[in-house]
Amino acid sequence: MLQCTAVTLLPPDAVLRLTAPGADSTEDPEPYVLCELGEHDDHERTEHAAYLRPGRTPDAPALWFFWTGRGPERTHRAESSLWCPAVLRRLDSGVVRRCALFDHHTAAHSWDVTDPLGDLIAERLVPGDSPEG
Repeated sequence: MLQCTAVTLLPPDAVLRLTAPGADSTEDPEPYVLCELGEHDDHERTEHAAYLRPGRTPDAPALWFFWTGRGPERTHRAESSLWCPAVLRRLDSGVVRRCALFDHHTAAHSWDVTDPLGDLIAERLVPGDSPEG
């Protein structure tokens, strides 16, 4: 399943919360976020989600940004959410992967979501390669 392509600007109040003293981030957040869920059918009603910041420990709830709608009808919220408890176990290799999305997410688990642009960039990177060529 391909990744959703919905993008939105972060509202100023969400950016302020991310950069506030005591926030767990050491760098300025991007001014926009991309939905990390798999494709969903109804972009007007289905809630999009973007990961913003981890919790204090690996199992602690993470900060996520949720939005629906477009233009002036867009609604949004930023809140901490538990991680999805789903686990993928590969019996042949013994590899265990946890879903990297929030609990009760819609659509597929993270291991079933493909980011074509991210994959294209990753396959072109070579150790020691520089952006200058």
